[in-house]
Amino acid sequence: MSMGWNGLGFAGRRVLVTGSASGMGEATARILGELGAEVHALDVRRPAIPHAAFYEVDLRDPTAIDGAVAAITAAGGIDKLFNCAGISQLPLGPMGCMLVNFLGLRHLTESLLPHLPDGAAIASISSGAGIGYLANMATCFELLATADHAEAVAWCEANPRKIREGYSFSKECIIVWTMMRAVPLATDRAIRINCIGPGPTDTAFLPAVVADMGEAYFEAFPKPLYKRNATAKEQAWPLVWLNSDLAGIITGECVWTDQGFAAGLFTGQIDASRLMPAGSPAAGIN
Repeated sequence: MSMGWNGLGFAGRRVLVTGSASGMGEATARILGELGAEVHALDVRRPAIPHAAFYEVDLRDPTAIDGAVAAITAAGGIDKLFNCAGISQLPLGPMGCMLVNFLGLRHLTESLLPHLPDGAAIASISSGAGIGYLANMATCFELLATADHAEAVAWCEANPRKIREGYSFSKECIIVWTMMRAVPLATDRAIRINCIGPGPTDTAFLPAVVADMGEAYFEAFPKPLYKRNATAKEQAWPLVWLNSDLAGIITGECVWTDQGFAAGLFTGQIDASRLMPAGSPAAGIN
Protein backbone atom coordinates (compact mmCIF):
# COMPACT_ATOMS: atom_id res chain seq x y z
CA MET A 1 0.00 0.00 0.00
CA SER A 2 2.83 2.40 0.82
CA MET A 3 4.02 2.36 -2.82
CA GLY A 4 0.88 4.32 -3.71
CA TRP A 5 1.48 7.15 -1.24
CA ASN A 6 3.04 9.46 -3.80
CA GLY A 7 2.15 12.53 -1.76
CA LEU A 8 4.99 11.76 0.64
CA GLY A 9 7.44 12.82 -2.06
CA PHE A 10 10.23 10.27 -1.62
CA ALA A 11 10.20 8.67 -5.08
CA GLY A 12 13.60 9.23 -6.66
CA ARG A 13 14.90 11.22 -3.67
CA ARG A 14 18.25 10.48 -2.12
CA VAL A 15 17.98 9.88 1.62
CA LEU A 16 20.60 9.15 4.27
CA VAL A 17 19.60 7.02 7.25
CA THR A 18 22.00 6.66 10.18
CA GLY A 19 21.65 3.64 12.43
CA SER A 20 20.13 1.79 9.50
CA ALA A 21 21.30 -1.69 10.53
CA SER A 22 18.77 -2.18 13.32
CA GLY A 23 15.77 -0.87 15.22
CA MET A 24 14.05 2.32 14.16
CA GLY A 25 16.76 3.16 11.65
CA GLU A 26 16.31 -0.15 9.86
CA ALA A 27 12.53 0.26 9.86
CA THR A 28 12.86 3.81 8.53
CA ALA A 29 15.23 2.77 5.76
CA ARG A 30 12.96 -0.11 4.76
CA ILE A 31 9.91 2.16 4.50
CA LEU A 32 11.83 4.74 2.48
CA GLY A 33 12.99 2.09 0.04
CA GLU A 34 9.41 0.91 -0.39
CA LEU A 35 8.42 4.51 -1.10
CA GLY A 36 10.90 4.67 -3.97
CA ALA A 37 13.73 6.57 -2.29
CA GLU A 38 17.41 5.95 -3.04
CA VAL A 39 18.56 4.84 0.40
CA HIS A 40 22.08 5.64 1.60
CA ALA A 41 22.90 3.80 4.81
CA LEU A 42 25.30 4.81 7.58
CA ASP A 43 26.11 2.57 10.54
CA VAL A 44 28.91 0.66 12.23
CA ARG A 45 27.84 -2.44 10.28
CA ARG A 46 26.25 -3.02 6.90
CA PRO A 47 22.44 -3.20 7.06
CA ALA A 48 20.42 -6.08 5.66
CA ILE A 49 17.85 -3.78 4.05
CA PRO A 50 18.34 -2.84 0.36
CA HIS A 51 20.51 0.25 -0.06
CA ALA A 52 22.26 2.17 -2.82
CA ALA A 53 25.37 2.94 -0.76
CA PHE A 54 26.80 2.13 2.66
CA TYR A 55 29.10 4.24 4.81
CA GLU A 56 30.75 2.45 7.73
CA VAL A 57 30.97 5.09 10.45
CA ASP A 58 31.31 5.12 14.21
CA LEU A 59 29.72 8.42 15.25
CA ARG A 60 32.27 8.76 18.04
CA ASP A 61 34.91 9.37 15.36
CA PRO A 62 34.75 12.81 13.70
CA THR A 63 37.36 11.79 11.13
CA ALA A 64 35.14 8.91 10.00
CA ILE A 65 32.17 11.29 9.85
CA ASP A 66 34.15 13.72 7.71
CA GLY A 67 35.14 10.92 5.36
CA ALA A 68 31.53 9.83 4.98
CA VAL A 69 30.41 13.39 4.28
CA ALA A 70 33.06 13.68 1.54
CA ALA A 71 31.94 10.38 0.00
CA ILE A 72 28.25 11.30 0.18
CA THR A 73 28.75 14.69 -1.43
CA ALA A 74 31.02 13.24 -4.11
CA ALA A 75 28.27 10.77 -4.96
CA GLY A 76 25.74 13.54 -5.57
CA GLY A 77 24.56 14.48 -2.10
CA ILE A 78 21.22 13.78 -0.42
CA ASP A 79 17.79 15.38 -0.17
CA LYS A 80 16.63 14.13 3.24
CA LEU A 81 18.56 13.20 6.39
CA PHE A 82 17.26 10.77 9.02
CA ASN A 83 19.32 10.73 12.23
CA CYS A 84 18.33 7.37 13.75
CA ALA A 85 21.59 6.11 15.29
CA GLY A 86 21.52 5.92 19.07
CA ILE A 87 22.65 3.88 22.04
CA SER A 88 21.91 3.65 25.76
CA GLN A 89 24.57 4.62 28.27
CA LEU A 90 25.31 0.99 29.11
CA PRO A 91 27.90 -0.10 26.54
CA LEU A 92 30.08 3.04 26.36
CA GLY A 93 29.27 5.07 29.46
CA PRO A 94 28.01 8.66 29.62
CA MET A 95 30.65 10.16 27.32
CA GLY A 96 30.30 7.46 24.67
CA CYS A 97 26.55 7.90 24.81
CA MET A 98 26.90 11.67 24.29
CA LEU A 99 29.27 11.15 21.36
CA VAL A 100 26.95 8.80 19.49
CA ASN A 101 23.58 10.26 20.36
CA PHE A 102 24.26 13.97 20.04
CA LEU A 103 27.81 15.14 19.38
CA GLY A 104 28.29 12.85 16.39
CA LEU A 105 24.75 13.52 15.19
CA ARG A 106 25.33 17.28 15.31
CA HIS A 107 28.73 17.07 13.62
CA LEU A 108 27.37 14.92 10.80
CA THR A 109 24.34 17.13 10.26
CA GLU A 110 26.19 20.44 10.39
CA SER A 111 28.87 19.07 8.04
CA LEU A 112 26.22 17.95 5.55
CA LEU A 113 24.17 21.16 5.70
CA PRO A 114 26.26 23.15 3.17
CA HIS A 115 25.69 20.34 0.70
CA LEU A 116 21.94 19.88 1.22
CA PRO A 117 19.65 21.51 -1.34
CA ASP A 118 17.41 24.35 -0.27
CA GLY A 119 14.09 22.90 0.85
CA ALA A 120 15.72 19.77 2.30
CA ALA A 121 14.49 18.13 5.49
CA ILE A 122 16.14 16.66 8.59
CA ALA A 123 14.47 14.38 11.14
CA SER A 124 16.11 12.96 14.25
CA ILE A 125 15.16 10.52 16.98
CA SER A 126 15.16 11.99 20.48
CA SER A 127 13.33 10.15 23.27
CA GLY A 128 10.82 10.42 26.03
CA ALA A 129 13.94 10.49 28.21
CA GLY A 130 14.50 14.00 26.87
CA ILE A 131 11.23 15.27 28.29
CA GLY A 132 13.09 17.31 30.93
CA TYR A 133 14.61 19.61 28.31
CA LEU A 134 12.69 22.66 29.55
CA ALA A 135 14.17 22.37 33.03
CA ASN A 136 17.64 21.78 31.60
CA MET A 137 17.56 24.18 28.66
CA ALA A 138 20.20 26.51 30.11
CA THR A 139 22.66 23.62 30.32
CA CYS A 140 21.77 22.54 26.77
CA PHE A 141 22.47 26.11 25.63
CA GLU A 142 25.94 25.90 27.17
CA LEU A 143 26.82 22.85 25.09
CA LEU A 144 25.17 24.22 21.96
CA ALA A 145 27.23 27.40 22.25
CA THR A 146 30.40 25.40 21.52
CA ALA A 147 31.88 26.33 18.17
CA ASP A 148 32.78 22.89 16.85
CA HIS A 149 32.94 19.19 17.61
CA ALA A 150 36.25 19.32 19.47
CA GLU A 151 35.04 22.14 21.72
CA ALA A 152 31.78 20.27 22.37
CA VAL A 153 33.68 17.14 23.38
CA ALA A 154 35.90 19.19 25.69
CA TRP A 155 32.82 20.79 27.31
CA CYS A 156 31.27 17.38 28.00
CA GLU A 157 34.51 16.00 29.41
CA ALA A 158 34.78 19.04 31.70
CA ASN A 159 31.17 18.76 32.89
CA PRO A 160 30.44 15.14 33.87
CA ARG A 161 27.78 16.17 36.38
CA LYS A 162 25.92 18.19 33.76
CA ILE A 163 25.83 15.38 31.19
CA ARG A 164 24.64 13.03 33.98
CA GLU A 165 24.28 9.45 32.75
CA GLY A 166 24.56 10.67 29.16
CA TYR A 167 21.37 9.30 27.67
CA SER A 168 18.74 11.72 28.92
CA PHE A 169 20.95 14.80 28.40
CA SER A 170 21.85 13.72 24.87
CA LYS A 171 18.16 13.41 24.04
CA GLU A 172 17.37 16.78 25.63
CA CYS A 173 20.09 18.33 23.50
CA ILE A 174 18.58 16.91 20.31
CA ILE A 175 15.28 18.64 21.10
CA VAL A 176 16.81 22.00 22.01
CA TRP A 177 19.24 21.93 19.07
CA THR A 178 16.33 21.13 16.73
CA MET A 179 14.49 24.20 18.01
CA MET A 180 17.54 26.43 17.78
CA ARG A 181 18.40 25.46 14.21
CA ALA A 182 14.83 25.61 12.91
CA VAL A 183 14.43 29.37 12.46
CA PRO A 184 17.77 30.19 10.78
CA LEU A 185 17.55 27.16 8.49
CA ALA A 186 13.98 28.03 7.54
CA THR A 187 14.74 31.72 7.02
CA ASP A 188 17.88 31.29 4.98
CA ARG A 189 17.25 28.09 3.01
CA ALA A 190 13.74 26.75 3.69
CA ILE A 191 15.30 23.65 5.28
CA ARG A 192 13.08 21.93 7.83
CA ILE A 193 14.35 20.17 10.96
CA ASN A 194 12.26 18.13 13.41
CA CYS A 195 12.51 15.21 15.80
CA ILE A 196 10.37 12.58 17.48
CA GLY A 197 10.28 11.62 21.16
CA PRO A 198 9.51 7.90 21.41
CA GLY A 199 8.30 6.11 24.50
CA PRO A 200 9.33 2.52 25.30
CA THR A 201 10.01 0.78 21.99
CA ASP A 202 11.16 -2.76 21.26
CA THR A 203 14.66 -2.26 19.85
CA ALA A 204 17.91 -4.17 20.16
CA PHE A 205 19.21 -2.28 23.17
CA LEU A 206 16.00 -2.32 25.23
CA PRO A 207 16.50 -5.73 26.93
CA ALA A 208 19.84 -4.61 28.39
CA VAL A 209 18.26 -1.39 29.66
CA VAL A 210 15.37 -3.32 31.21
CA ALA A 211 17.85 -5.61 32.95
CA ASP A 212 19.76 -2.59 34.24
CA MET A 213 16.80 -0.49 35.39
CA GLY A 214 14.53 -3.32 36.45
CA GLU A 215 11.43 -4.83 34.91
CA ALA A 216 9.22 -3.13 37.51
CA TYR A 217 10.06 0.30 36.06
CA PHE A 218 9.03 -0.68 32.54
CA GLU A 219 5.95 -2.53 33.75
CA ALA A 220 4.85 0.62 35.61
CA PHE A 221 5.73 3.00 32.79
CA PRO A 222 2.48 4.54 31.45
CA LYS A 223 1.50 3.47 27.93
CA PRO A 224 -2.02 4.92 27.72
CA LEU A 225 -2.75 4.07 24.10
CA TYR A 226 -1.84 0.41 23.55
CA LYS A 227 -0.61 -0.75 26.99
CA ARG A 228 2.48 -2.24 25.30
CA ASN A 229 5.80 -1.14 23.90
CA ALA A 230 5.79 0.43 20.46
CA THR A 231 7.38 -1.35 17.53
CA ALA A 232 10.25 0.10 15.54
CA LYS A 233 7.98 0.43 12.52
CA GLU A 234 5.40 2.38 14.52
CA GLN A 235 8.12 4.90 15.38
CA ALA A 236 9.58 4.96 11.87
CA TRP A 237 6.38 6.14 10.19
CA PRO A 238 6.10 9.44 12.12
CA LEU A 239 9.78 10.10 11.37
CA VAL A 240 9.23 9.45 7.67
CA TRP A 241 6.16 11.66 7.69
CA LEU A 242 8.07 14.56 9.26
CA ASN A 243 10.55 14.55 6.37
CA SER A 244 7.82 14.11 3.76
CA ASP A 245 6.13 16.71 1.56
CA LEU A 246 2.94 16.22 3.59
CA ALA A 247 4.64 17.84 6.61
CA GLY A 248 6.00 20.71 4.55
CA ILE A 249 4.80 23.41 6.97
CA ILE A 250 6.33 21.80 10.08
CA THR A 251 9.75 22.68 11.49
CA GLY A 252 11.37 23.02 14.90
CA GLU A 253 9.06 20.46 16.47
CA CYS A 254 9.43 17.45 18.72
CA VAL A 255 6.54 15.09 18.03
CA TRP A 256 5.95 12.95 21.11
CA THR A 257 5.48 9.40 19.81
CA ASP A 258 4.95 8.02 23.30
CA GLN A 259 1.31 6.90 23.44
CA GLY A 260 0.30 10.01 25.40
CA PHE A 261 2.94 9.94 28.13
CA ALA A 262 4.14 13.53 27.54
CA ALA A 263 0.55 14.79 27.40
CA GLY A 264 -0.23 13.12 30.71
CA LEU A 265 2.96 14.39 32.30
CA PHE A 266 2.52 18.00 31.20
CA THR A 267 -1.11 18.10 32.37
CA GLY A 268 -0.47 16.43 35.70
CA GLN A 269 -2.35 13.25 34.87
CA ILE A 270 0.84 11.19 35.14
CA ASP A 271 3.14 11.57 38.14
CA ALA A 272 6.68 10.87 36.96
CA SER A 273 7.96 10.91 40.55
CA ARG A 274 6.16 7.62 41.13
CA LEU A 275 8.10 5.93 38.32
CA MET A 276 11.63 6.43 39.63
CA PRO A 277 13.35 7.81 42.71
CA ALA A 278 14.34 11.48 42.53
CA GLY A 279 17.67 11.97 40.78
CA SER A 280 17.62 8.62 38.99
CA PRO A 281 18.50 8.68 35.28
CA ALA A 282 15.53 8.59 32.93
CA ALA A 283 17.61 6.65 30.45
CA GLY A 284 16.59 3.98 28.03
CA ILE A 285 12.96 4.94 27.50
CA ASN A 286 13.38 3.99 23.84
